[in-house]
Amino acid sequence: MTTASSILKTHPDDLGGVDRALLASCIEACFDCAQACTTCADACLGEGDVANLIACVRANLDCADVCGATGRVLSRSAGYDTDVARAMLQACVSACRACGDECADSAGLPAHSRVCAEVCRRCEEACAALLSALA
Repeated sequence: MTTASSILKTHPDDLGGVDRALLASCIEACFDCAQACTTCADACLGEGDVANLIACVRANLDCADVCGATGRVLSRSAGYDTDVARAMLQACVSACRACGDECADSAGLPAHSRVCAEVCRRCEEACAALLSALA
């Protein structure tokens, strides 16, 4: 059981009727992605040809910020505004898609970028699933 699952399981509110497992999965995916993107950006800065990795670094930093913010908003889900949650989830899907594409599609990117792309895809899917459940 993840930390998000454990804490949500004990939450006294009904969390707006959202499935707790789906919510926990999305929160964990957001924080995992924020961490992976931050580390990938840092690793890119340590590569020999940083100039060719500028777009990757920028995508990583944007994605890390959006994912972290989304995870925090979703963690405060008791009585929250579903319109705000939807907007955050949509932004997270977009940021993860853009970062995942940048990390996966650019020729010659280092291995950490491929790993980051996979994490971005998982977060994109988790956010899309929760977004569908909120609709």
